[in-house]
Amino acid sequence: MALVVPPPNDKKRVKVYELRNNDWFDRGTGFCTGRSNNDDSRIFVESEDKPERMLLETRITRDDGYQKQQDTLIVWTESNGTDMALSFQEAEGCAAIWAFVSQVQQHLVAVSGPDDALSDDALDTFSNPVALPRPELSNLDEIASLMRTVISTPQGRDSLSKLVITEDYIRKLVPLVEMAEDLESLEDLHHLCNIMKMLVLLNDTQIIEHAVSDDMVMGVVGALEYDPDFPTHKANHRRYLKDRSKYKEVVPIQDLAIKKKIHSTWRLLYLKDVVLARILDDPTFSVLNSLIFFNQVDIVSHLQGNTEFLAELFGIIDDKNAPHWRKKDAVAFIQNCCVVAKNLQTPGRQTLYHNFIRSGLLHVINFALLNADSSIRVAGTDILVSLIDHDAAMVRQYIFQAIQEQKRPLTDTLIELLLIEIDLGVKAQAADAIKVLLEPQQPTPPPTEASARTNAEFLSKIRGTPSANPQNESFIQIFYDNSAKKLFKPLKDLERRSTLVGLTFQEVSLFQHLIEILMFLIRYHLFRSKIFIFTEGLAARIAQLLSCPQKHLKLTALKFFRTCIGLNDEYYIQQMTGNFLFEPILDVVYATMPRDNLLNSVCLELFEFIKRENIRPVIVHVVENYREKLEAIDYVDTFQNLVLRYDQQMQGYNSGDDTTLFSQNADGTPNRGTVNGNNRWQGVKEMDAAEEAYFNTSDDEDELASKRVAPKRPTLVNGAPTLARSLVDYPDDDEEPMDVDKQVTERKADRASVTSVEERSRSRLPVPSTPPPEKLSEKRRREEDDEEDELGKLSTSKRRSSSVSSSGSDMSLSSSSGNVLRRKKGFNASNAKDSTGSHDKIKISLSGKVGSETDSKRDEGG
Repeated sequence: MALVVPPPNDKKRVKVYELRNNDWFDRGTGFCTGRSNNDDSRIFVESEDKPERMLLETRITRDDGYQKQQDTLIVWTESNGTDMALSFQEAEGCAAIWAFVSQVQQHLVAVSGPDDALSDDALDTFSNPVALPRPELSNLDEIASLMRTVISTPQGRDSLSKLVITEDYIRKLVPLVEMAEDLESLEDLHHLCNIMKMLVLLNDTQIIEHAVSDDMVMGVVGALEYDPDFPTHKANHRRYLKDRSKYKEVVPIQDLAIKKKIHSTWRLLYLKDVVLARILDDPTFSVLNSLIFFNQVDIVSHLQGNTEFLAELFGIIDDKNAPHWRKKDAVAFIQNCCVVAKNLQTPGRQTLYHNFIRSGLLHVINFALLNADSSIRVAGTDILVSLIDHDAAMVRQYIFQAIQEQKRPLTDTLIELLLIEIDLGVKAQAADAIKVLLEPQQPTPPPTEASARTNAEFLSKIRGTPSANPQNESFIQIFYDNSAKKLFKPLKDLERRSTLVGLTFQEVSLFQHLIEILMFLIRYHLFRSKIFIFTEGLAARIAQLLSCPQKHLKLTALKFFRTCIGLNDEYYIQQMTGNFLFEPILDVVYATMPRDNLLNSVCLELFEFIKRENIRPVIVHVVENYREKLEAIDYVDTFQNLVLRYDQQMQGYNSGDDTTLFSQNADGTPNRGTVNGNNRWQGVKEMDAAEEAYFNTSDDEDELASKRVAPKRPTLVNGAPTLARSLVDYPDDDEEPMDVDKQVTERKADRASVTSVEERSRSRLPVPSTPPPEKLSEKRRREEDDEEDELGKLSTSKRRSSSVSSSGSDMSLSSSSGNVLRRKKGFNASNAKDSTGSHDKIKISLSGKVGSETDSKRDEGG
């Protein structure tokens, strides 16, 4: 059987949509054609940009899955369950494709034999179509019973849908609503309500569109007002829909089809959100959302392409003669357009905002944010938030352009709104908008406490690196130069207040938002925020808020100090210790102890973090200035442990030649000398009998001794404990050198150099900048003690002298780059190549096992 309607070969411009997670995804724009080959008929959509790319290729089946909605929309469900839609640019193209699809389906049904895939129920449906009696008040109960029986099967639902459409059944039911109300027949009204529910829940788009049409909607919602589940209550849907004040035409819309879609969309929204909200199932919810979405796409596409309409709309704001209510309606209309744009795909939303901005959207936002009418301010804030959510970089670009043109930037308007706004919701939105606009264009992730304590200096350099976008950097710099002082002026003015009792709720909310913005700047604008906080003295003002009676404001202030401490930044630590900002925090602890509340817990966590991370400057400052307060807090052990940590670190600070973690050189700089394992080099001590026998051990004992890194128990040097035990024993200083043996001369020179280091340690002189002497390996010591072959040993000593000197120099350079301070000392050794009898200095190392084994290998290789 040949097709009566030939496939349309002329291309129809169309958009292809796919339903993903209850949201229509735009697959692209292309040209639609129908192709038929015997019993295989397909719909193809070629991409408009790339004709070789196929956006859609679907095979038409005999199942009745295709539906035509409105005049330009065809929807269906693929065999894999995916919902698809074609939105045609012109109604003629949609009608041509729909005629082709309908003809193909009829052909497939006609040629199918008795052994087709249709079920017995489906065959019964085709052979026995549904029939309903003519609606009257007397047979409403019978009609409702028949409909309940029919809708129990999918085939029955389809047949009922066709009957309702072909016989215009809804139009026959609508007059019965008014008749039942006149007769006050509540039972008939309940039957009508159940019938209308079943008709709407058939999920047929044509039925739903017909139900919300101008001549049907009042009868449909009138029947739905009498819900049998609530027999004593009646809704007022018709009164709400009849209120013409809801329709405000700010600028006349000449296209009647678009005006009709606007009204239909509003009724669909009311039907979904109010009338059917309690009984709505997922399929009906999806159908309603689809109808609303495609209506909104058509409305927005028409408005954004109408330049005359946009010029008249945005011109209302600049018109000095326009009444206030008209400007208010214009702002509300733009707000509704932005709300609709949230549901659009990215390309359509981008085009809408670009057209709005070219027409003067930013000027409308400035007008709305500073308007005396609170409803206009709320609408303006909503427009701005929608614009920023779409593309914050685009907003920054327009603000920067306004600054270059010597116009008032939008950031100043937001700051003024934040400072004077009474509505707390608008104030919160303004604060969030400021933070988004000040965020770097390529945001650097805020530093974590773990990363800050592992390498704070390196992360500081990374966070302080300027962005690659110079325009964004200029925008942020202009903010700090011109706007930041005005923004934080309320915090600065706290300096003139003697008490914080009597703060208004708006002031408390403002201070919270300002502190939140300041914490944002600390994390993302490291360098500029440091300078600004220091010059304005904001840290002390925030500490002043700890004396206010509002606990939630105290928590926000503590959050600021916790952020500063968590960064482990030396600059902020100096600010807090230099201004004695830990005193008000301790006062909060005293005021809340020993209660287990949030305020007290935050303070305890702050000091626990300081103790756990061992932030030494803070520990020293707190214990030295508030030791009595800390010792008096005994209901937790945090503060006792802080004092104990301080005492342990300061132990031996004034004793002999020992130095502590906080000791300083004579020039006032911290003593940072460390060796492997983070153990400080404490100099050498006098030999005892056990150490004298050190060099007399056997080879196996020497190998075990070479693996020791540090002693388990410290020894005393001049009454002070040392952190590392000396691995080399030397005689006393008063022994006279012996010139008989070269070996004895070499050991005496070594002993003399180390003794001079010990004397400098006793007198607490600064540590020399040269690296420490490197330790000789035990194997070399054993070779030195071997006097059987003195001539062979001297030749070995000569080779080792040059090798050790070069290796010591290299190691000193590498150790200085790793911030490990080492010391070098030389001693006189014989040099066979020096004819004048002068002696070369051989470098030795005390750096540990690794250095010893490396030198030993070099000596053996030399």
